[in-house]
Amino acid sequence: MRSRTSNAERRTLNVERKTTNPEETERLGESIGRALEPGIVVALIGELGAGKTTLTKGIARGLDVPDLVHSPTFTLIHEHKGRLPVYHFDLYRLDTIEQIEDLGYEDYFHGPGVTIVEWAEKIQSLLPDDHLEIRISGEDDARDFTLLATGPNSQRILSRLAA
Repeated sequence: MRSRTSNAERRTLNVERKTTNPEETERLGESIGRALEPGIVVALIGELGAGKTTLTKGIARGLDVPDLVHSPTFTLIHEHKGRLPVYHFDLYRLDTIEQIEDLGYEDYFHGPGVTIVEWAEKIQSLLPDDHLEIRISGEDDARDFTLLATGPNSQRILSRLAA
């Protein structure tokens, strides 16, 4: 088993963003999607109704996904074709970490596409050391986003977003 560095030790860059409605949240997602690279895992963390799926729709649009993106709540994973393959995980109904292990998550996390994980806090120990973590909070339609880089690839992405 490999040794893991704590999240506090790995985070070296973060970006804060605010949106006031779902359309702005999708536009933020689109700008994130345009900045993403192959092999990155985007870990979305927020309460029920925080806007994880709305942000994911925008990320997919930024990756040139023509499909309608919605929450894969009952299938756990949806795959979409775009500029890069997009693997959309929704772990809301995940009961045990073994369920995600049985899906072969590593093939997605270390593959040629972008993996977006809703409810990523449920599998924090399985996330790659270098991933982009997005924490979402807010009330009504207003949302606060904290984007955290956990390694060099996610830092490069955030540097582009911060510019």
